[in-house]
Amino acid sequence: MLDAELPSVNRFGKVAVVMGGWSAERDVSLMSGQQVFEALVSAGVDAHAVDAGRDIASVLTSGGFNRAFLILHGRGGEDGHVQGALELAGVPYTGSGVLGSALAMDKFRSKTICRDNGVPTATAQLVETLDQAKQAATDIGFPVVIKPTLEGSSIGVSMVNGSQSVAPAFAEAAKYGPVMVEKRLMGQEVTAGILGDKALPLVSMKAKGEFYDYDAKYIAEDTLYECPAVLSDDLTQRIKAYALKAFDALSCSGWGRVDFMLDENDEPYFVECNTAPGMTSHSLVPIAAADYGLSFEQLCMYILADTLSAEELAA
Repeated sequence: MLDAELPSVNRFGKVAVVMGGWSAERDVSLMSGQQVFEALVSAGVDAHAVDAGRDIASVLTSGGFNRAFLILHGRGGEDGHVQGALELAGVPYTGSGVLGSALAMDKFRSKTICRDNGVPTATAQLVETLDQAKQAATDIGFPVVIKPTLEGSSIGVSMVNGSQSVAPAFAEAAKYGPVMVEKRLMGQEVTAGILGDKALPLVSMKAKGEFYDYDAKYIAEDTLYECPAVLSDDLTQRIKAYALKAFDALSCSGWGRVDFMLDENDEPYFVECNTAPGMTSHSLVPIAAADYGLSFEQLCMYILADTLSAEELAA
């Protein structure tokens, strides 16, 4: 993708920047979508902001849109549902298809697939009840992370250091559906943005609070980012290779972000893959793209260019 020149803006036609939606990450999606919309308009694209409802496919077809820049986060928009609707409607869209979106959204199953494909992951168990959560935490060993398997942006995530904290953490995560108990790793958090077939410069982040939570991601101004992450060349290349392998194993495409945690020995472990990561002023893919030499506007245009068919490019 990055080896090619950006196509003329008139190739794109009428573009819907699809944002908002109905997930717990709606507010983040609106922030991301507004910035993408402004960047595309600035580049000369005939872009229109569209707040997604469950009738999004009919809205796009009746509105005469030629393609969609999907910047929906969370369930409904990032899990294959909207992607399937647009496939049926014949509307090209950015990012991963139905399968990749669905697999990446499920944190537990994505970990299983990555582990089976040679990408290390931390020990985790899927639980349905509080008693199962308590047993899983005991089996895995504290500290653990208790999180929803089908949410993003650290919504419903708790760091649990002892048995007394399992019950409230499980109750919080269970508000959002299935729950996973995972071994907590205490090293750096590092992420690899993916654009086409390339892993962008790695970004490490350190929050002032206990972990890189919703506030640290989208609100706080004191979260520390390093890009490129200060890691050895060997470790950097291993993480990038793992990121690309995970992206491929999960049938993802176009663009995304793969997150890792390091343990106390600086060994990397896959955490999750995001198929429509944040695109706000605090977001990690734009930070990595900037270090690579791409402006935010260029980043958006490369993502959008992936929706053009070979016939459209040749026309």
